[in-house]
Amino acid sequence: MSKTILLSGAFDTKGVEYNFVKEQIEAQGLAVMTMNWGVFGGTDLFAVHIQNDEVARAGGGVLKDLQQEKDQKKAMEVMEKGVAVLTRKLYGEGKIQGVLGLGRVRGTRIITSSMRTLPLGVPKVMVSTVAAGDISSFVGFKDVLMFPSIVDISGLNRISREIFRRAAGAVCGMAKMKEERVQNTPVVSITLFGQTKPCVDRCRQALEKAGYEVLVFHATGTGGKTMEAMVDEGYIQAVLDITPTEIADALYGGIFSAGMGRLEAPGRAEIPHLIAPGCVDMVNYGPRDTVPERYRNRQLFESKADVTLMRTNVEENLEMGKLFAEKANKARGRVAFLLPLKGFSRFDQEGGVFWSPEADQAFGTALKSNLHRGIPVYEMDCHINDERFAGKATELLLKMME
Repeated sequence: MSKTILLSGAFDTKGVEYNFVKEQIEAQGLAVMTMNWGVFGGTDLFAVHIQNDEVARAGGGVLKDLQQEKDQKKAMEVMEKGVAVLTRKLYGEGKIQGVLGLGRVRGTRIITSSMRTLPLGVPKVMVSTVAAGDISSFVGFKDVLMFPSIVDISGLNRISREIFRRAAGAVCGMAKMKEERVQNTPVVSITLFGQTKPCVDRCRQALEKAGYEVLVFHATGTGGKTMEAMVDEGYIQAVLDITPTEIADALYGGIFSAGMGRLEAPGRAEIPHLIAPGCVDMVNYGPRDTVPERYRNRQLFESKADVTLMRTNVEENLEMGKLFAEKANKARGRVAFLLPLKGFSRFDQEGGVFWSPEADQAFGTALKSNLHRGIPVYEMDCHINDERFAGKATELLLKMME
């Protein structure tokens, strides 16, 4: 059966461009479904399967009212919601197997919003004038392929035709790939930093040996946000949070912040959540001259040419310990803590540049004094990267999952 690609766009202003893309997809043997969300018209260059009045209704509005009111912000909010609702519906009904869009900022926002309603693995290609900048708000945690348009999406020329051809080829190639048969294996996520990699590698190997599929997320802000979003969407059945360092960056202005919502999704989803304080001994900044002025006299270490680390002190670890406890107290599922008493990272060990037993102890003291009774805290007289610690972490998580 031929795969179908959804072309979602403002056909009143981008009809020529979408017609070209449509012909490219059909030349590859795939079918095309079209959805017009242009408020003031459409196109007669090709058949439109879903008209703008249907999109407006799906978004909770009436097209004629939007046209008369001429409130662009309101109109785009209605159409954005309508496109997302209909795109998800079409996919759920098995009518589309991929999406391709063309747009500037507003078009990119509307189309990628609908793409994010689709599961991971569904082809999503967005040709955009903003694809070379910060695209995090458009992509979220989904596998949206942002394709730089190079030139503005204004008619056809030797550059735009080549870009559109390649983008059409990309979405067709993705759609033609045979789907992998996914086994119904429980999924566990682990958070990692380079400073906790030995621990994470051992935990991953042990969990895989026990029959679990393991997703490892790099704790660079985006990694933590992605993991929490995937927990909320039901992709993950348990979390081994070896490296929640993004909390330190969120509190103290680091570059790897995942926001203050970090550590909360597993509790909302009622799944097992075992937390270790991996790398909360550090805050990540860029080059040394980007470190905030108030921290310039602190203990700093340039781990890479473009990364400067700041050692967290006793006061900051007290604050973090209390915050970790507050987040765990709200959890509706099983949550527990495992603390290594001889260091939280590769740099935080005897003889290391960040070795500070007093700061580490402050974290544990604040955590235990603020946790609700019944939430266990296990302590081990070893370093986080010791083999014994990884073994205990795996053992505890497996018990929590029973």
